[in-house]
Amino acid sequence: MAIFKLKDKKAIRLENKKFSGEKELQNLFERNLEEIFGVRFLATEFSTTHKGRMDTLGLDDNNAPVIIEYKEGEKDNVINQGLFYLDWLLDHKGDFQELVRMKLGNIEINWDDPRLIIVAKSYNEYDKYAVNRISDNIELWRYVLYEQETLLVEKVVLPKGETRIVKNSEKKKEIIQEYNLNYHIEGKPENIQQLVKALRENILQIDDQITEKYNKNYIGYSLERNFAEIVVQANGLWIHLDADKEKLSDPEKKLLDVSAKGHWATGDLKIRVEKPEDFPYLIELIEQSYEANK
Repeated sequence: MAIFKLKDKKAIRLENKKFSGEKELQNLFERNLEEIFGVRFLATEFSTTHKGRMDTLGLDDNNAPVIIEYKEGEKDNVINQGLFYLDWLLDHKGDFQELVRMKLGNIEINWDDPRLIIVAKSYNEYDKYAVNRISDNIELWRYVLYEQETLLVEKVVLPKGETRIVKNSEKKKEIIQEYNLNYHIEGKPENIQQLVKALRENILQIDDQITEKYNKNYIGYSLERNFAEIVVQANGLWIHLDADKEKLSDPEKKLLDVSAKGHWATGDLKIRVEKPEDFPYLIELIEQSYEANK
């Protein structure tokens, strides 16, 4: 992808550069995990009991484990290697929990949605097809390094088609729980179900790059990181926003700050919605949070 620097209204194309090696690539990403992926750094070169070493371990804003593997050269087995590490992690939850406790304190780990992120300069069609067929827990990210200390990082859009999560054993079936829209609205009054569906449509219309993800306690909306979550209740919805309160315009003072309280979503600001008439003000707040997280 061509990147241009504008100088005196003239576009100057930036030339591509290379990292000196995979370790330089890894070190750069580890120093900037929260900014790039919204992931808190836990460990580098984490050893497994099979004498393997996970490149980077982290915890995302949903408190789910994240393994990151880097491919600077022709390390074609990086996807299979990452899948091996993901299985190992699910079989050694205690080791990961202890690491989180030492680094971040006592946090309840979300084992329903572990992630494997692969970072590489490029992928072939076989890589994309394999990931599309194997698991939606795997993410492919592409990077390009340019001169003038400029870095492009973008998520690879996989070809459309059937995806599935492979569960290799009964044990894995107990570990990975799949959630969907019906999980959140089943048994709720009809007006609440329609409210959720209408709000989903409004949020997804903001940008076609928005990802919708169903978790146990909420429905999350993100680009690289969450900017809004819907918590469904029997008599209404709580919408959480992931932004600093001082950066949002809330003239009607409807936002509640729950940063000092326990809550199910990732955003520390929340607003109540009980009827479609609440949407105009709400959507404006959601769009502000979206802009703050771009």
